[in-house]
Amino acid sequence: MAALCPLVEVSGSPRERGRQYGEQARARVRLGVAHYAEQLATSGLALDDIGALAARFEPAIADFDPNYLEEMRGLAEGAGVDYAEIALLNARTEILKLAQRRQSASDEADGCTGVVALPEATAAGRLIHAQNWDWKVECAETVVVLKIVGGEGPAILTFTEAGALARSGLNAAGVAITANYLECDRDYHRLGVPLALIRRKALEQSRLALALRAVYATPKSAANNMIVSHASGFAIDIECAPDEAFLVHPRRGLIVHANHFQSQTALAKLKDMGPANMPDSLYRDVRVREALAPAVGAITRETVKAALFDDFETPWSVCRPPRQSLNNNLSATVAMIVMEPALGLMEVAMLPALNREFQRFTLDMEIRAPSRSPSRSHDASDGIARAKA
Repeated sequence: MAALCPLVEVSGSPRERGRQYGEQARARVRLGVAHYAEQLATSGLALDDIGALAARFEPAIADFDPNYLEEMRGLAEGAGVDYAEIALLNARTEILKLAQRRQSASDEADGCTGVVALPEATAAGRLIHAQNWDWKVECAETVVVLKIVGGEGPAILTFTEAGALARSGLNAAGVAITANYLECDRDYHRLGVPLALIRRKALEQSRLALALRAVYATPKSAANNMIVSHASGFAIDIECAPDEAFLVHPRRGLIVHANHFQSQTALAKLKDMGPANMPDSLYRDVRVREALAPAVGAITRETVKAALFDDFETPWSVCRPPRQSLNNNLSATVAMIVMEPALGLMEVAMLPALNREFQRFTLDMEIRAPSRSPSRSHDASDGIARAKA
């Protein structure tokens, strides 16, 4: 049985929220810091070196939202760790890659398979947004579900590594987000805003347009895929290069994305380097889409879970049991996260290849759930919303 994912609830000013978060998640924050510090030590980096790398992101973070720096300082105080270690947790994708580049080393990235079923594809007429998060098996012991109330925007529920400000989640205004690793030849030519903070910014928005702007327009250090949805029945996949974004629209009421670029425009303009490290990405999204397609119009959360439990080509599967990666890390699907934003509902199964028990987390919503029969659908066939007959 996998360890349960604890709930951390915070409120107040950014500094106070950080302190509450650090105090409640202290053991998991410290475990996460120790794990990544040990990994970075193999690249010859001590704490001072990590601090120097983290400090390189501070100007971009300060310009993006100085409240995040305050919240991270509060987190360090609450957890009793160095501020640089909290900065590491919030920019860990970027810092790990920069450290590897110093050593000309490589490491498997955190994969993911994300899926959205629009209301016209579901049995209840409510959008479902879900994801398998593939990363290091040790991280099953370092995650939390963070609930933020009384902040700068609507209340937030986010599944994240302890000490990070966000990862996957939803807010009380109906916005939801998941993210998948991508890699391209434009990565790390400049430094941008850490990805965890971009996701947090999207979840702080009361309006879908502003959440999309945060994802689409914020400069990044490296490629990333983010799926943004709204409980009213909208979803779009944004494939982000560091300096450009490419859109992938739903097909037959579904978005499914793994760890390679799908946009033909993107593939014509950049070199997709993800499949070299994550070759299973090339069939993971196909497997999930093929599992869901026959059920379009009758999809439930259980249908989505069944698709994400797919074990074709295990352990190189959609739902990955612990296995050695190409670089000898112990990798797994760390968690399956299934959200129904109109209900303010998040379900989480830890190490789902070994454990099919879900925890339920809820958020009081500010919006009304849509009716069973959505009047309009959005499809990639022509990019136009059409009235249903």
